[in-house]
Formats: sequence, structure tokens, C-alpha cells
Amino acid sequence: MFNAWRALWNALPGTCQVCGGWPSRPVCEDCVERFPGEPLRCTGCAAPLRAGVALCGACLARPAQAPLQACAAAVDYAYPWDGLIARFKFRGEPGWATPFARRMLAAPQAAELLSQCSLMVPVPLTTTRLAERGYNQAWELVKALRRLGPRKGMAMPATTQPDALVRLIETPDQHSLSREQRLHNLQGVFAAHPLRSAAIASAHVLLVDDVSTTGATLHTAAQALRQAGAARVSALVFARTPPR
Repeated sequence: MFNAWRALWNALPGTCQVCGGWPSRPVCEDCVERFPGEPLRCTGCAAPLRAGVALCGACLARPAQAPLQACAAAVDYAYPWDGLIARFKFRGEPGWATPFARRMLAAPQAAELLSQCSLMVPVPLTTTRLAERGYNQAWELVKALRRLGPRKGMAMPATTQPDALVRLIETPDQHSLSREQRLHNLQGVFAAHPLRSAAIASAHVLLVDDVSTTGATLHTAAQALRQAGAARVSALVFARTPPR
């Protein structure tokens, strides 16, 4: 019954939250085309790239066995997506997971990563933050991807684990910090759940999150998964902050 009501609700016309057009999806097709994601991105960190290269300079300089091996992103963390993400995370609007997941499925490299990975894991919140917010936005994205992917004929990871990773510490605001400073602050923040070790061991894990700024959070989360026995870790995010 719940799924039937959700399908009916999603079918009802609405207003585009960017241009105000009606009837529309939450973001109309014209606005999607007006604010597209970058067509070419670094396969390692999803930073915008020029044609003819696969990796940015920063990823080329990193060790071959870096914890995070690949990352895909749908859009840049910029207007109008940054405001919509704020509504998704901080204003109690988890329904944005569905339109965001649609864009993620269309991101360069997304189909390849989804077909290669065997386990999909959200970047976790602390229990305190989860209680305050009422939901983990990364887990909402995972659920939306699982729901929408098969409809588009896309292969999906066989398993999802909402608690494969645990966030032990809430870090302070890091918006003004460099990647190195963020990595320092994130040491010891993530750990693999001891009851999920069998699912993680030897798996190709796909981390899912809403935003990647410097990649420090994804790097540290991937490090915890690799320490727990994951064979490889990749990431899929909705938005990537453009490098300065």
C-alpha cells in the first residue's frame, strides 16, 4: 500500500524548485540541461578535466594503492544544486534523494562503477547527528539508487549495508580547511562494523555520499573499509566541489 501511494504521489504534477515552472518534476528538464554536470571528470576524484586525460594531477601524484580507487559525481556543488542539497540535508526534505539519484545514475562512469561493485555502503553519520536529523542523507541516496537503477536497466551491486561503516566521532566544521587538515581531523573517525566484516571482506565496495569537497571524507572512509578487508573501494556522489 505504501509503495502504491508513493508511486501516485511521484506521478502528481509539481513545481520546479529552480525556475518555478509548472507542471514539473522537482527540477524540470530545462533546468537539468541548463545546469548540467561536467562531461569530463577525473576518474579518481571526479574533479573537472580537459579532454584527453583520465586523471587529474593530484590523483596522478597519489600512491597506486590509495584507499579510494575511483569516484564519479553527477554535478558541481554550485547553483542551483548547492541550495537543494542544503534542503536535503538540513531542512528535513529527504525526498530530494530521488531526483538526485536520477542525476547520479546519469553521471559519467556511474554505470560502470555500479556494475563492478558488489556492495553499496553509505557514508555514515554519528548516532547523535542521525537522531537530530532523523535520517542519513547518504542512505536515502542508496535506497533511491537501488529503486531507480533497475528501471533504467542498470546493473546494481548485489548487496547494500546501511551500517557497514560506523562514524565514531563528529568532526568540527571543515569548510575552510585544506585537504591535509581535513585528513588529520578525520583520523580515527570511521570504523567498519564488526558484525559486517563478512560482507566487507574481499568486496568491491561503492561508497555513496551527497557531496565530495576535497575527497578527505571518502578517503578516510575507504581506508577503514580497506583495513576491514575490502578488495577495492570506489565512490559515487551527487555533487563535487570544483577545485580552487
